[in-house]
Amino acid sequence: MAGIDPEEQLKELGATLSSIEQVLDIDAMRRDISELREQAADPELWNDQERAQSVTRRLSYLESELGRVESLRQRIDDAGTLYELAREMEDEDTRKEADDELAGLVKAVQLLEVRTLMSGEYDEREALVTINAQAGGIDAADWALQLQRMYLRWAERHGYPTEVYETSYAEEAGIKSTTFAVKAPYAYGTLRGEHGTHRLVRISPFDNASRRQTSFAGLDVVPVVERSDHVDIDESELRIDVYRSSGPGGQGVNTTDSAVRITHLPSGIVVSCQNERSQLQNRASAMNVLQAKLLERKRKQEAETMSQLRGEGTSSWGTQIRNYVLHPYQIVKDLRTGVEVGNPTAVLDGDIDDFIEAEIRWMRQAESGGQ
Repeated sequence: MAGIDPEEQLKELGATLSSIEQVLDIDAMRRDISELREQAADPELWNDQERAQSVTRRLSYLESELGRVESLRQRIDDAGTLYELAREMEDEDTRKEADDELAGLVKAVQLLEVRTLMSGEYDEREALVTINAQAGGIDAADWALQLQRMYLRWAERHGYPTEVYETSYAEEAGIKSTTFAVKAPYAYGTLRGEHGTHRLVRISPFDNASRRQTSFAGLDVVPVVERSDHVDIDESELRIDVYRSSGPGGQGVNTTDSAVRITHLPSGIVVSCQNERSQLQNRASAMNVLQAKLLERKRKQEAETMSQLRGEGTSSWGTQIRNYVLHPYQIVKDLRTGVEVGNPTAVLDGDIDDFIEAEIRWMRQAESGGQ
């Protein structure tokens, strides 16, 4: 930022970080870490595998968040020292190093500030992501597979564990659908703005005439259910099918009918799970996915009812949200926030934080009525 005193900028960043620390309640975070460490040290904890994994994931997340805040505070102090040193020594190289660090700090504090905007009822939950190939034939199936890789790479970049519950492969290439979990706190609040239709424009690698093809894939994001959630599911309203898991090209993954598909007849919701060897384990995982989707459906219905009672229009993010253009030019553009990136290769390799940050701010503004 030319013309702005860098030391004043550092003071402003320090004040912003102090505000973030208040919102995040750093003291409470330290207390939670201490309690979780005690729980993690209890040998009895692992008698309940699900609870143990939840405790360790939560502990890892909080330690990472606290370390992030403390590291930023230290970096701001160190940058101030670096500017002082550059001034005293009249050294341009040191000044350049300090300027580079300041630019990095501005970006890092902005990203952390986004975390404070996630205050929705389910924002702190883990996320279940479902991707479906839509219009575009074989290109759409290939596009759905690329999107799956993009989000799994994004999670990997951040150190977030993932678990793929089900992947239905298309006959020629790509996938018909996939469902996977991002097992990190605030994964739902982070990813919920990605819900909607993603459009790809490119020269089709499957067209002998090398014609341009437009294809679509739909992405659905719901929060993972917790034990405190209550979703009534009448077993008589379920159709449960078992089948043999298969991989690309029909390659057998299992030699037994262990994969499970559950259809909730009243809503038409269909979920599948094939990642476990045991049919019982797959059924339990599929039921968890079904509960999550029914909970999100119930939440949306309640929100629509309240909006109608208030005389408000309901907003929907389940429409086309982003264009990925690889030909005749290269750009990825979000249709809601206007954010655009001229490097689709990096985006498809999981570099989507700029889009996510902007849409979290956009959703917060939309949900608060633009205030």
